[in-house]
Parts: sequence; C-alpha cells; structure tokens
Amino acid sequence: MDLQDQLKHLFPDHVSENVPEEASNNASQIWMQDDPLICKYEKRKGKPITIIEGYTGAIEDFKILAKDIKTTLSVGGSFKDDKIIIQGDYRDKIMAMLKEKGFNVKRVGG
Repeated sequence: MDLQDQLKHLFPDHVSENVPEEASNNASQIWMQDDPLICKYEKRKGKPITIIEGYTGAIEDFKILAKDIKTTLSVGGSFKDDKIIIQGDYRDKIMAMLKEKGFNVKRVGG
C-alpha cells in the first residue's frame, strides 16, 4: 500500500487537486531553434571551460537551460553575454543533453 492509498483511508472525503508543477515544466517550455547551438572548449587561466552559445530565443529561456545543465552535471558555471560558461570539459555530456531536449548542436574546437 503506497502513501496515496494510506491517505485515502485516513481522509476518505478529501478531493485531491492537481497542482501544476511549474518548476519541472520549465525545461519543456524552452523555445527550440533551427540553427545549431555552438559547444566549444577553451582554457582560461589554465583551467578548462565549456562554452555554449548561439541561442536566438529569449534570454530567460537560455538562463533556464543554463541552470538545468549546471544542476544535472553538478558543476559550476555562469551565464554572461548570451553564453553559458560551464567549468570543466563536459562537451560530450552537454551535447548529449541538448540533443535529448531536441536542439541541434555543433562541436567546435578540439
């Protein structure tokens, strides 16, 4: 017996409400573009970084995408000048994630 069944037995008159889950649906509402995103590798001050650029949609959507990438990979990063900067060389993982979401991705450099 799962938690829902237990709650139904405790509160038989309760009618459950479907609450929209905005946080989990944000990633699916991101605008998809036809042009490929550019995923490139650089070294700054001797440390590797991955840069994603070329998104032509709203900046807020790109920020949501940046947060999703950072939380999925559990890495640091930032969003500056219409670019997502991820600490470390995660090109392969990021490209796989973006292709899963439906983006076209182009690998540049190295």
